[in-house]
Amino acid sequence: MSSHETMEAEAEAEADVDVVVIGGGQAGLAAGYHLRRAGLGFVVLDAQSGPGGAWRHTWDSLRLFSPAAYSSLPGRLMPPQPGEPYPDAAHVVSYLTDYERRYELPVVRPVRVEAVRRDGAFLRVEADSGTWRARAVVSATGTWSRPFLPAVPGRAEFAGVQLHSVAYRRPEDFAGRRVVVVGGGNSAAQIAADLAYGSALTWVTPREPRYLADDIDGRALFNAATARRRALDAGRADTGGVASLGDIVSVPPVRAARDAGLLRPRPMFTRLTPTGIEWADGTRADADAVIWCTGFRPALAHLSPLGLRRPRGRISTAGTEALDEPRLHLVGYGDWTGPASATLIGVGRTARDAARRIGGGPAR
Repeated sequence: MSSHETMEAEAEAEADVDVVVIGGGQAGLAAGYHLRRAGLGFVVLDAQSGPGGAWRHTWDSLRLFSPAAYSSLPGRLMPPQPGEPYPDAAHVVSYLTDYERRYELPVVRPVRVEAVRRDGAFLRVEADSGTWRARAVVSATGTWSRPFLPAVPGRAEFAGVQLHSVAYRRPEDFAGRRVVVVGGGNSAAQIAADLAYGSALTWVTPREPRYLADDIDGRALFNAATARRRALDAGRADTGGVASLGDIVSVPPVRAARDAGLLRPRPMFTRLTPTGIEWADGTRADADAVIWCTGFRPALAHLSPLGLRRPRGRISTAGTEALDEPRLHLVGYGDWTGPASATLIGVGRTARDAARRIGGGPAR
């Protein structure tokens, strides 16, 4: 669909199609690629104002965990970024923009989907700009729009700045300030490394950080996640997957700050005070800002009318297919919808499986 056709589709904004894909980030584009190969008519509805999905909103220094060639969507290798073994977010946005254009994927934006409802033989997708009816729906909205903040005592009393990693941009915003970074995963490690040189950093983690070996990156993580899923599907013992390797990929900026002795984690505090944080033994530290690197939840509010949510907010699935509504497929939310499906390299396999199921063929 050309840009002219996209404008027309948005203007009509009421149509019957084979498949509606909700979300135009990496998962939605991978789904579109495989739906086109399956010969299905579809439209991709994206809430963003331009291509790139969540990568449009990351902090300036974020790096992928894998080299470009191992961070690719189906059909098109990501080109390397000159001088950068691990590409940055801007490079990913450029790649996704090119991918969307290269395969002429019918993306309509900005369209915010508000609800998906049953409508006889169809699912009705209601958005702020119209309604689509589809034989099947692929939800690919990810998690970025639902940052999670833990219920820590005193959070409401803290007088400083609090923000989730989703709102962090650059270390210059915190230069010379006392900053607490909360979390033991990749986002926390990268942001802590970002702040370690120009701020008074306190990094707190729920347990001692577990760095992966310096020569391990996203390629090994994808393989570990895939091996775990295959073992579980075959009824074999749980291999532990990615969690068995560690929590933090030692990308070059993290490795440099760690080796310089600038990343000195402390245990999680028990409460916030008006001026900072306090540990269980009564020790306190003053802080001007707290950055919560505490993860995300699936963005699934648009599916609420279907009544499919289970404890922890998930929808029961067999592969990508919702057990209680087989016309709905979920792609890109993490291991519960496919091994490593929240990653660039991992989402292609589950997108392919969803397209095959929708087209009437076997998933694998």
